[in-house]
Amino acid sequence: MSHLNEHGITHLRHVDLAVPDFETQRTFYKDTWGLTETGKDGNVSYLGTEGSPEQYVIRLREGDKRLDLISFGATDAAAVDALAQKLGTQGVQLVTEPGALQTAGGGYGFRFFDIDGRTIEISSDVETRQHRAIEEGEAIPVRISHAVMNSNDPNRTRDFYSNVLGFKLSDTLWGEHMGEMMHFMRCNDWHHSLAIARGPHTSVHHVSFEMRGLDEYMRGTGRVMRAGVKKIWGPGRHNAGNNTFSYFLDPSGNTMEYTTELEKIETDQWHPSVYDIADPMTQDQWGTSDPMSEIIARDSFNDPDRGVFVAPPV
Repeated sequence: MSHLNEHGITHLRHVDLAVPDFETQRTFYKDTWGLTETGKDGNVSYLGTEGSPEQYVIRLREGDKRLDLISFGATDAAAVDALAQKLGTQGVQLVTEPGALQTAGGGYGFRFFDIDGRTIEISSDVETRQHRAIEEGEAIPVRISHAVMNSNDPNRTRDFYSNVLGFKLSDTLWGEHMGEMMHFMRCNDWHHSLAIARGPHTSVHHVSFEMRGLDEYMRGTGRVMRAGVKKIWGPGRHNAGNNTFSYFLDPSGNTMEYTTELEKIETDQWHPSVYDIADPMTQDQWGTSDPMSEIIARDSFNDPDRGVFVAPPV
């Protein structure tokens, strides 16, 4: 593919969260959400998906609620080194220099603060784990799909990921009173691996998991609903990315999404669209979900992140 990331960033690996209610969250992700615990080290749990070769897609750590980090894969160690050097010359604050990673699966990587103060990790040569094809009717996540983060200056954040890290803009949501409200960014041929939402503060908007297909997505949505988990929004199908959505609140108040059929962009000649959120088709092409409201939006704003410009302990 000619439209790979110019700095060798390949995909979203995992999102790491610190939570005060560690055991409750572990139980939620394993028993309700459908992840598999691939390792545990004291008050740190590594959770993978049955369908993905990644060692883990969510890492839970017991502590004050915060985003610990977002990890992206890179093609090789040379790409890791080159990007670290580039960021250093551009005044981006490195948290760690490139070196051997001490987390599950090892590998080679480094960490830095993005423009909003999130810790971002870039890594290569991480060991893969045994995975399998998810079967028909099996309503568990296949892989992590994307992460959406809140920023009080989403255009500045978009420009950082575009100009500094080589992400490409796929589409934008716009509102008459709020202006540009969400930017969908890609580092491979998926419509977005990262999106930046306008919010009152830096925080996690949501983390999304790809299901096998529509039937599995609906079965999973129903299973989580039956478990009594608060459903924020969905089921429906977005316009930008053309993917389905069902949003739920995890026990710590982070929003988690089941999705499927996220669009792939097969050409460099893609022209980003600006979608008006006042058009009901922008939010939900099916018309099955409640209209987007301030109540739904407020859940997605989340608590202000306590981890801004503070590196996680692991």
